[in-house]
Amino acid sequence: MIGLLLAGVLAFQDAPPLSPEARALIAPVAEAIAAEEARQAGLPPPADVRERLDRMGALDQAGRRAAVRVDLSPLPEAERDAAFAAMAAPISAMDDRLLAELLTLIPPEGWFHKSVYGEQAAGAAFLIIQHSDIEQWRRFVPVLEPLVAIGEVDGQDYGLMYDRLAINEGRPQRYGTQVVCRSGKLVVDWDNLEDPANADARRLAIGFPGTLAEYEATFAAYPPCE
Repeated sequence: MIGLLLAGVLAFQDAPPLSPEARALIAPVAEAIAAEEARQAGLPPPADVRERLDRMGALDQAGRRAAVRVDLSPLPEAERDAAFAAMAAPISAMDDRLLAELLTLIPPEGWFHKSVYGEQAAGAAFLIIQHSDIEQWRRFVPVLEPLVAIGEVDGQDYGLMYDRLAINEGRPQRYGTQVVCRSGKLVVDWDNLEDPANADARRLAIGFPGTLAEYEATFAAYPPCE
C-alpha cells in the first residue's frame, strides 16, 4: 500500500484542482490528523520515551484510520487518482515527520524491546518504520528478526516488514501480508508468495492468527480500491 500512496502523491503534483465533492470526501483525513495534534498539544510533555512513542503512534494512525473509511468511487474516474493523492499527502507528510523524530530515539541496542518500552510503544515504533522507506526496512529487518525468537519483537510486526521489503526488492513475500487491488477489492497476492502451500504454517510459527484466506476476508468490508 505504501507504493500506491507515494505514487499517488507524486502524481498529484501535476493534477488539476479537486472538485468540491472530492474535497469533502477526503477532508476527514486531514481533520483527523489535526484533531490528534490538537489533543496532544493539550497534554503535559511526555514523561519518557515510552510515552513519546505512544503519542507518535497515535499520530501515525490518525489519518490512516480515517482514510480507510473514505470511498472515492462516487467521483468521476478521471478525478479519483488526484483525490487519492490529495488524501495521502498529509499522511505522507506526517510519516516523514515521525520518522525523523524516531531515528533520534533509537536505543543503543538497536530497537525498542517490549520488555523495556511496552508493547504499545514498541508497536508504535514499528509502525513508523513500516510506513517509511526501503532504506529503513533494510536497516531494521535484520535487527528485528533475532528479537522475535526471544519475545522482544512481535512476530507479526517482523513479518509485515519482511514482506514489505521483499516486495520492494522484487522478491516474493513470505507471509502474504501485502495485499493488492484486483477488480476493486484488496486480495492476497498469491502469485507473488514464497512457497504458497506452506505460507499458513510460516504465519502460525511467528504468531499470525488464522490462515491467509481468513486474512484476505478481513478486507471484504473495505471501500472499493483502485
